[in-house]
Amino acid sequence: MSSERTYHHGDLRRAILTAALDVIATEGPAALSLRDLARRAGVSHAAPAHHFKDRTGLLTAVAAEGYALFADALAGAPDLRERGVAYVRFATTHPAHFQVMFQPDLHRADDPDLLAARARATEALRSGVADLPSAGRGEDDRLTGVAAWSLAHGFATLLLTGNLADAMAGRDPEEAFRSLASSVFAPERRRDG
Repeated sequence: MSSERTYHHGDLRRAILTAALDVIATEGPAALSLRDLARRAGVSHAAPAHHFKDRTGLLTAVAAEGYALFADALAGAPDLRERGVAYVRFATTHPAHFQVMFQPDLHRADDPDLLAARARATEALRSGVADLPSAGRGEDDRLTGVAAWSLAHGFATLLLTGNLADAMAGRDPEEAFRSLASSVFAPERRRDG
């Protein structure tokens, strides 16, 4: 009885999101079913639709929440390299969000909450590039941003999928990324021509 009362007070949305994150983390987004999530939450199979309408709505909510958490994680980083570290940390601590956020075919691209959260995260990443000394940015800030994003996202993805197990050899992922980012974005290592 107390769990039903809690759901009537607005916790059903969070319970469904939490259950969805568990499923995504263990089985991937393709395994999501609103009916299964309702069963896990102990509510009728129609109850999740009141909060998410459908599976795409649920995945959109996961992505929006992920981008909001991601933007918060990036906001505290003092420079581009530490934003990359925050990127890797976010991916390892929120793997389900990370999986959904970067698969636009899973969610509604025009969702206002998703757009706002993604814009905050993008701005945090772009400001890290703008803060680089001009020698470290290259000729095009946007391409430097793509390079930084590719480095952090690629590293995080390879880490999450177990493809760096041998290369990491017990190293702390954040320290490994710091070293990698410093070698790529160190102005003194750039050569002209």
